[in-house]
Amino acid sequence: MTSNPSPASDQPNLPLGGGSGSGGTPDPWGMKRVENLISSLVGVVAARVVVTPLGEVSEIHVTTRGSQQPKQTVRNIESALMAQLGFKVDHRKISVAQVADVRSIEALQEEAINERSKRRVVVFKTLEVRPSDKPQRVHLMVKLSYGEKEAHAEELGTDTVRNRVEAAARATAACLDHLLPDSSIALEGAQIIDAFDRKFVLVAVHGLGGREAQLLTGTCEIRESAERSAVLAVLDATNRWVDARR
Repeated sequence: MTSNPSPASDQPNLPLGGGSGSGGTPDPWGMKRVENLISSLVGVVAARVVVTPLGEVSEIHVTTRGSQQPKQTVRNIESALMAQLGFKVDHRKISVAQVADVRSIEALQEEAINERSKRRVVVFKTLEVRPSDKPQRVHLMVKLSYGEKEAHAEELGTDTVRNRVEAAARATAACLDHLLPDSSIALEGAQIIDAFDRKFVLVAVHGLGGREAQLLTGTCEIRESAERSAVLAVLDATNRWVDARR
């Protein structure tokens, strides 16, 4: 079986329209159109058509990427050439090579960073602040999660801004201490500071893992409430430390 394309003009040597390929390369048999059509098919990376001196197609080499089977790729090529160009080719002249989905190191690093940022070490779930049965007191409850585990801790504090901040920070440290059985977290102190025309909560906690003890500090700008910022400041102080022990 021959695989000559149907003539597009009275010139027998230009079955698909002669001309030049990319960069002015001579293309007397018009095979660049065939290669471009094949390359446009889903999953095809590149295509190369080899012709005889008489313009007959002797080989079509195709590289593909993806899960599509080579037999399906060959059928797609046959159908596309017949439908678009009226070009019938013997499927035995089509060879398909699959290549791995090679990605750049930069792309892999970016994906790893994004995945890491989505998978936070400790997640802040809820904070409840409500009046206590005792006068001049408030009741605070903090809930955190770590992986598949959740923990909550409650603290009772005097109903002043400073004491509510400290109570929220203590409850957060207590949650972390419960979630990390191989480590210990204890609050050193929490206070509100002024900087850059804004208010921040600054906390210091002691992290003890094995025989190693560290003083960890964290901050969070006060936006919604001072108590919430106290929770986030403790997490800011401990997240890297916790992540290093995971």
